[in-house]
Amino acid sequence: QVQVVESGGGLVQPGGSLRLSCAASGIILSINTMGWYRQAPGKQRELVATITSGGGTNYADSVKGRFTISRDNAKKAVYLQMNSLKPEDTAVYYCNADVTYYSGGRYSKMIWGQGTQVTVSS
Repeated sequence: QVQVVESGGGLVQPGGSLRLSCAASGIILSINTMGWYRQAPGKQRELVATITSGGGTNYADSVKGRFTISRDNAKKAVYLQMNSLKPEDTAVYYCNADVTYYSGGRYSKMIWGQGTQVTVSS
């Protein structure tokens, strides 16, 4: 089965930095857009940043200038460098990938990771 697994979350003080990683596995033929989303307690899941296979990026206004999304197509991985973290960045961060894979045939779907907790607190 295809899946993505996140890593790199944790507890950090305001103003600090964290780097999230996400790697896809399975018989993956191609990956289109990859992205990061987050969900804070009591709130809906929201987009943080996305990146296309060609490197085009899109960011939520709340993270522009502080977060940077990147990817390594050879490793089927996407990263999120988070700087100048604020308490309002506290959330579970989810990786998302639009993949084409082989499983007895050729299929395409959006897959989500289980999430990694990021807590920004002094």
